[in-house]
Amino acid sequence: MRLILSPCLLLVCLPTVVAQSPAEVLDLSRWRLTLPIGAEGEGKPDEIRQPELDTFSNPEYFHVTDSHGVVFRAHCGGVTTKGSSFPRSELREMSPDGVTRADWGTEENTIHTLSMKVAITATPAKKRHVVCAQIHDAEDDLMMVRLEGEKLFVERNKIGDVMIDRHYQLGTPFELEIRAGQGHVRVSYNGEEVMDWKVARKGCYFKAGCYTQSNPKKGDEENSFGEVVISKLQLSDTASEFGQ
Repeated sequence: MRLILSPCLLLVCLPTVVAQSPAEVLDLSRWRLTLPIGAEGEGKPDEIRQPELDTFSNPEYFHVTDSHGVVFRAHCGGVTTKGSSFPRSELREMSPDGVTRADWGTEENTIHTLSMKVAITATPAKKRHVVCAQIHDAEDDLMMVRLEGEKLFVERNKIGDVMIDRHYQLGTPFELEIRAGQGHVRVSYNGEEVMDWKVARKGCYFKAGCYTQSNPKKGDEENSFGEVVISKLQLSDTASEFGQ
């Protein structure tokens, strides 16, 4: 006796795959996204703001992985922002309303905190430099968490760097926390404080994602890229004091 299975019954048994947008994995309510692509002839990158960001994804530059992280990718030949020669797939901090730009000072009593679980997963072939997090002030970057080859460090504008990991391996996830307020910027790596910097700046905001530090003029192919995967991203603003 032969058993004949109906194709319809087989279809019913197949699991349903639900495509996720990055906003289903990370809280993006206080962020704006800049991509390394833009309308032809305009010469400026696409920016995705709320509420569009809540449902936005891009299969190449901003999407969810099978392990529920969010990919940020920027290729070396990408469109750049004004004042930079390097491409980015990167979030810019906004105010709690999600519309106006965040703008705070490091000397405020409020402690502004960015917490991330992040992995740098790719660098360009020639100039192997990628930035995964920043504080920017009213004029320039105040500090960057930067990978050059295997050296992961905090780059501080116009003063010395702070080494985080001399032998970072691509794809290794790590916990990163940046706290700014009461005249200090502090950085913790995997729960251990690695920097306590006394600094005064205004017009500050966080950035997170992939800021690829190369382009074809640096010797990399246009399609060579940097990539960062973020699986946790939190912002907080509290009036509590730093521990002594």
